[in-house]
Order: sequence, then C-alpha cells, then structure tokens
Amino acid sequence: MDADGHRGQRPQDGTAAGLSPSDAGAPAGTAAQSPHEVAAPRWLDADELAAWLANSAIMISLPAALDARMQRESQLTFFEYMVLSVLSEEPERTMQMSGLAARTSSSLSRLSHVVARLENRGLLTRSRIPGAGRRTNTTLTESGYDVVAAAAPGHVAAVREYLIDQVLPDDLSALRRIGTAVEAAIKRGEASTASVVHAR
Repeated sequence: MDADGHRGQRPQDGTAAGLSPSDAGAPAGTAAQSPHEVAAPRWLDADELAAWLANSAIMISLPAALDARMQRESQLTFFEYMVLSVLSEEPERTMQMSGLAARTSSSLSRLSHVVARLENRGLLTRSRIPGAGRRTNTTLTESGYDVVAAAAPGHVAAVREYLIDQVLPDDLSALRRIGTAVEAAIKRGEASTASVVHAR
C-alpha cells in the first residue's frame, strides 16, 4: 500500500486523486454518482501519513510503556492509577461513576470492572446515590490514597522521561492544542453516534 492508501497500480483515470468521473475525463453522458453511494476515501498524502504514523507511536507505545512501568514499580495498571489519581483530587475523594468514566476517557463497562477490582483490594468503595435512577458514587479509601500517593512520583518521572523532557517548549503548546482538538472531534463523533442511535 502506498502513501495515499492504494494497493498496487493506481487507476489512470484520475479517480485515485478524488476527482469526479467528469473531472477525470470520463466520456460525456457518464452517470453521476448516486447520493446513496459512499464518497471516495480521502487518502493520506506522504506528509499526512508520516504525521499519522508518528502519532500512532505515541497513542500505542506510550500507554504501553507507562502501563508496564507502573505495574513493575507500583503494582497498578496505568488505567488503575488514573482512576485513583482522579479520585484523589476530588472533594471528599468521591465522584459519580459517570463523571469518573468521562474524566478517564473510559466506558462505564470498562470502568465498572476496574473499580470492582480496586474495591476488592480495599483501595476504594462504591455507594448508591439516593433518588431515582441507578447512580453510584466511588470513594477513594485511605489505603487507596496512600497507594496513589506512593505511585505518583514514579508516574511523573515516567511521563517526563518518555514525553515532556523529549520535546521543546513550543512543542508542548502544540501537543496541548492537538490533544484538545482531537478530544473535541472524538466527543463530537460520540455525540453524533448517540443521537443517531436514540433516533432509531
């Protein structure tokens, strides 16, 4: 597959560049594309592909490295640490499960499994919120706070070693802008998917 996503020989009629049949020199009278047909993919050019692959390394390799180091040094997964860390910063070290899922970029299903595991270790507790609906609070215990406090220095050291200290100050600003924009795009996509599902 080449840089713009095609395998083998490219078509010679211009459609590989995203042109319409008429733009590509199709004979007069060629039927227009049906509105129900899928639009041609916007293949990545060489620069876009290089940027994507470089960031793929961050998305895949960095969490894996942080997870391995966290488990080796603190007997926590990276995601478990994030759950405990978020709770440690909340008033009364308590947060509703739905809010905790949003803060850790997790599904409620995944979070529930991890919270149950941490609860079994005595690092947090769960309690039902009175009133309508099935709402649950999660609270960090003293043991949980001690664990996350002990793990924090190693986590910060890893973040610095693998990312922060490897980029220039201007790059940090760019990373923040990129991360914010990507997160916003993902949330828009999730909201759009949810609205379609609810409309059915």
